[in-house]
Amino acid sequence: MPLRPSQWNFEIDDYLNPWLPAAPWKHVPYPIAHFLGHRPGPQRPLGNIAMIFWALIGVFCSLIIIEFAGRAIPSFEAHGAPIIIGSFGAAAVLEFYAIESPLAQPRSAVLGQLFSSIIGVAIGKLFALGSVSRDLTWLGGSLSCACAVAFMALTGTVHPPAGATALLAVVDPNVAHLGWFLLPVVLLDCVLMQCVALLLNNIQRRFPVYWWTPAEVGRRKQQEKSNSDYSSENGTKLEITTTHHLERDVSEEAKVVIKRGRVLVPDDMYLSPEERMFLEELSERL
Repeated sequence: MPLRPSQWNFEIDDYLNPWLPAAPWKHVPYPIAHFLGHRPGPQRPLGNIAMIFWALIGVFCSLIIIEFAGRAIPSFEAHGAPIIIGSFGAAAVLEFYAIESPLAQPRSAVLGQLFSSIIGVAIGKLFALGSVSRDLTWLGGSLSCACAVAFMALTGTVHPPAGATALLAVVDPNVAHLGWFLLPVVLLDCVLMQCVALLLNNIQRRFPVYWWTPAEVGRRKQQEKSNSDYSSENGTKLEITTTHHLERDVSEEAKVVIKRGRVLVPDDMYLSPEERMFLEELSERL
């Protein structure tokens, strides 16, 4: 039977998100949570002049820190690593100016670079096995970038500068000669840029918008926990669960039910962390 167009779809988050833990903001002191991107209320709009100013400071500081680290680490110098991978110039634009873009969030910025580095090095080494490898560098670079884009799209980690990293790992001799040592170089650069972004972008703005995905996570664990709590006699512990497994408490009509110590929401309804916190506060006040 031929597949309908709507069936040609794959979302890795459909398989991963139910098993991931929920955001731990209730257990993190607010000053720390603030610089990790958490906000209890909506963010106040910021003029573009302030955004440009912070982008200027952020790009300069992050790149100079990465370059300094590249020059100061002995193993980097021993392997002949460049002071910075060129793709991080493009990454800095996303991380300090277009900070609300899904392409700039930590999941994409770190994992996209890591996956692309692995693919680029692997394909570079594969093409190096041939006797005419130098003549086929153009082919290896194209294949590397194409495979990196496809893999990032499948894993929800699309980060445009990472495509450049995969390309450079094959066609740029200054990067290609690093081999697998490119991975720690890229990871260190990613971590340093993310640290600067968390510090500077959260002074007047908000970064990241989310760490993994804007959709709900931890549904599987919530369902297992709700089933366990519902079968026990201790009903004092607060929980937010779905109505799919508590049909006796709500009607088939989609609705949000707030009880003392319990909030019931439809299993197809997404709640942001701020909305969940608001509902929990209402439940505790009953």
